[in-house]
Amino acid sequence: MPAMFALNPTLPLLAGALIAGCTSMVTAPTRAAICLSSSANRVVLPANHFTLSWTHSIEKIAWNEDWRLDTDVLVLVEARVRGSGAGMEPALGARLIDGVWHYTVARRESALLLTHSPYAAGYTLCAAGRCQPMIEWLPGLPPITQIRVHACIP
Repeated sequence: MPAMFALNPTLPLLAGALIAGCTSMVTAPTRAAICLSSSANRVVLPANHFTLSWTHSIEKIAWNEDWRLDTDVLVLVEARVRGSGAGMEPALGARLIDGVWHYTVARRESALLLTHSPYAAGYTLCAAGRCQPMIEWLPGLPPITQIRVHACIP
C-alpha cells in the first residue's frame, strides 16, 4: 500500500481527543429571562414573553406591544393601538377590530429603552403572570430615568 494511504496509528487517538475536547465545550442551553434595568436597580423576570402598555403622551390613546424572547433578542409579536393620531398611524396591513388597530411588523431589538418621567403616563408591563406599573417592578426609580428592557440570563 502506498505510504500516503497507510493508516496512521495515532489518528484514532487524535480523533478521540478532539471529540472529547468538543464535548466538554458543549454546555446545556441556558434559558433567557426578561431583565428590567435602571440606574437604581435591576429585576429579572422568569418569562420568555411580555406585554408592554402605555398611553400616548399627546393623543392619550392606549398602546400595547407583545414581545417574545428569541435567545438574546426581543421580537415584536403584535402591536395594538386604540385609534390613531400624531405619530401613531396604523401600520400597513393593520386590522381594525372593535376599535383597536392590530398589526405585526418585523422588528427585532437587542433592548427597549424607555423613559420614565413625571411628564408622561408610566408604562405597565405584564410578565410572569403579573401586570403592574413599571414603578412597581422597579421600586425606587428616580423621577426621570431610562429603563432598559432586555434579555438576560438569570
